[in-house]
Amino acid sequence: MSLVPLDGADGRDAWTVRSGDGRAFAVFRVDDGLRVTDAVCPHNKGPLDQGWLRDGRVVVCPWHWYRFDLDTGACETAPQHHLATYPVVERDGARFADVGEPAAPLSWAERLRAHARGE
Repeated sequence: MSLVPLDGADGRDAWTVRSGDGRAFAVFRVDDGLRVTDAVCPHNKGPLDQGWLRDGRVVVCPWHWYRFDLDTGACETAPQHHLATYPVVERDGARFADVGEPAAPLSWAERLRAHARGE
């Protein structure tokens, strides 16, 4: 378990936080609390914290208008894309995102295979 503090809102409905290992996450204020996702759109790496919140549960990427459900990460625009979502936990009155451990680095062969698959 790797916890990232969700501070830094400064009155905004969306902002970015970073983990100690440099990963970035977008935080969204919705009607019933906070939602945390990867900071960039899985389609073409657009900055999701600059997107629009719709219907209280959907973020729209500002680059190509791909729509993602903040509860499930499902893409309403193109189902082959999925946005990672992370649970919010409370510890001693402060809120954190449980972002898990970073993925193990890929070998060069794994990177080349992923690139060939278009990932």
